[in-house]
Amino acid sequence: MPILSLQSVSKSFGALKVTDTVSFDLAAGEALGIIGPNGAGKSTLFNLITGNVRPDQGRVLLDGNDITNQTAMQRCAAGIGRSFQIPQPFGNLTVYENLLVAARFGGAISAQDAPAHCMEILHRTGLATHAEKKSGGLPLLQRKRLELARAMATKPRLILLDEIAGGLTEGECHELVATIRQIHAEGTAIIWIEHVLHALNSVVTRLMVLNFGKMLMIGAPDQVMAAKEVREIYLGIEA
Repeated sequence: MPILSLQSVSKSFGALKVTDTVSFDLAAGEALGIIGPNGAGKSTLFNLITGNVRPDQGRVLLDGNDITNQTAMQRCAAGIGRSFQIPQPFGNLTVYENLLVAARFGGAISAQDAPAHCMEILHRTGLATHAEKKSGGLPLLQRKRLELARAMATKPRLILLDEIAGGLTEGECHELVATIRQIHAEGTAIIWIEHVLHALNSVVTRLMVLNFGKMLMIGAPDQVMAAKEVREIYLGIEA
């Protein structure tokens, strides 16, 4: 049984249809990449999966159970974690406290186990030396790492990454990819929106292309990137 299924999911904002009858299944432990031009509906698709936005039509299923009408908090408790393209930490809390909130209230981890769990994630994401710093004062790159760390703190079975590699240096990107690979190797399913294609394709086993809210193609990364439609629409290359 797929861990996640979208069945003909559609969403419009006024006259603009940002998600147009999107359907796909994600196997447990699978890593799926999503690419597409700006405005293709990628982040809206994430919001539909996490419950931040409700679809106008279609269904979202987790482990075969219909979660279409569940709140974002309920979906987080069920095992869906995410990072945001624009980092949104609790700015007046320290980095460690941000993770503690995620672990206790998002992951329902006990007060006894949460501190060690959070420190382990801080080390894995390169944030241990920033643990006592106020998150609102972090530079952008560290805030992006914090987005990943907070998602991990909830112990998700499915984690959604929204352009997490954007703005990183080559070395930082390499470290991030190593962390994401480890998360995936431990059995966590991943859906990753990204424009840094070499980072994305080093992790994912399938690639989806969105354009104007519709799923243009889904398949093996090398086959998708070689397709004429993808090169013309996403890469801007006249094939």
